[in-house]
Amino acid sequence: MVPRGADTTLKALLRVADACWQRRGTGRSFSAVTTAQDSDGSAPIVPHEVDHSHADVSGGWLRAATFGAMDGLVTNTSLIAGVGGAGVTTHTLVLSGVAGLVAGAFSMALGEYTSVTTQNEQIDAEVVTERAAFRKYPDAEEAELVDMLTDMGMTRGTATTAAREIHTDADRAVDLHISRELGIDPHEKPSPWVAAGSSFVLFSIGAIIPLIPFLLGFASLAAGLACGGVGLLAAGAVAAHFTARSTVLGALRQLILGGLAVAATYAVGSLIGVGLAD
Repeated sequence: MVPRGADTTLKALLRVADACWQRRGTGRSFSAVTTAQDSDGSAPIVPHEVDHSHADVSGGWLRAATFGAMDGLVTNTSLIAGVGGAGVTTHTLVLSGVAGLVAGAFSMALGEYTSVTTQNEQIDAEVVTERAAFRKYPDAEEAELVDMLTDMGMTRGTATTAAREIHTDADRAVDLHISRELGIDPHEKPSPWVAAGSSFVLFSIGAIIPLIPFLLGFASLAAGLACGGVGLLAAGAVAAHFTARSTVLGALRQLILGGLAVAATYAVGSLIGVGLAD
């Protein structure tokens, strides 16, 4: 007989697996235990869908958008600081900033698309590898799953029962192995198009902020750097908001880090400008 506590753990595991399986549109039920009512007569529920939800942490649009906005701000603010420190004309400074915006936006988008596509292809390759191992060594794979479930807190008997039932279907068994071994859901991969698009747009927005004074007719490097600083504060605060951390600390952290890059670039530009003038 399976202990009551372990049986509850088994039910929870099977409900999660059933929810994932149903989400794939198969219409199949993972186990009869998932459709039965709980002991108190209430309908079964999937854990973590009761009182809260989770943000997307798969590395999709948020990571790419944050990276794009930060990179656009730091890159172009530093760029105009370096070029402006060299003593070039306002026309050359603006031209450099616009060129940096366009080149950087396309570079970021292409980089994100290639990166995410490669990551997804690697996940697909791991699924193929796991599926081949499942066909070639089914007993070893089932024993491996028993060890995984035991590490999660199940008794050996409960883990063996769960692993045996899970392995009655190759697809869901492979999915669970991949999820436990790699920590990812092979059916919830980030979109390379979303990553590329969000990176392109946010880089462009970030990169244009230090150029705003010049585009409005104010030939002031200090004003451009000030706009870049405000942008860094805003971007840091927004990023901190998504992670539930202090927005003030997030804003200041981004300003300090970005400020170091701007100062270093300005110093290099000034030295080169002096050298060329000599």
